[in-house]
Amino acid sequence: MANETPLCDFGWPAPDFDLPGIDGRSYRRDAIAGPRGLLVMFLCNHCPYVRAVETRIARDARDLAALGVGSVAICSNDAAAYLDDGPDGLRAQAQRAGFGFPYLVDADQSVARAYDAVCTPDFFGFDAGLGLQYRGRLDASRREAGPPGLRRDLFLAMKQVAETGRGPAGQVASVGCSIKWKQG
Repeated sequence: MANETPLCDFGWPAPDFDLPGIDGRSYRRDAIAGPRGLLVMFLCNHCPYVRAVETRIARDARDLAALGVGSVAICSNDAAAYLDDGPDGLRAQAQRAGFGFPYLVDADQSVARAYDAVCTPDFFGFDAGLGLQYRGRLDASRREAGPPGLRRDLFLAMKQVAETGRGPAGQVASVGCSIKWKQG
């Protein structure tokens, strides 16, 4: 069952985090943020919505880095119930997709709860002051990648944020698999 993200709450402050990465290092929000913004993405390895666009996510994060926007992916799924979303699966995904940004594990799911993440993929685009400016989709792809040349909604929104400090007023919700919450 697909879930949609809620509308952007402009200016909402980015919650802090300190999480382990799949590379064995720890990462804090402020160390990842770029001088012009931060993109926080809730992703996982098993979700068909994420897998369909993972190379486009890598491309957009690479292009945003050139504009001064830092990017990070966080997997908050219950890895005991979804083995593909454990560290080995995430490392395989990062290599397969060409992720050039930290991929973090939110084992206790506290960061996903702090961000009110609802699905994978779920994109949070913040300005230089770490106020929310974008909560929308990557592009018009769904369970399958859309055709080449689709409008790059996430990239264009975050490019605008990097240049002006404000996200677009019109945003289309991201759609994906629900976060796999732990029982109890």
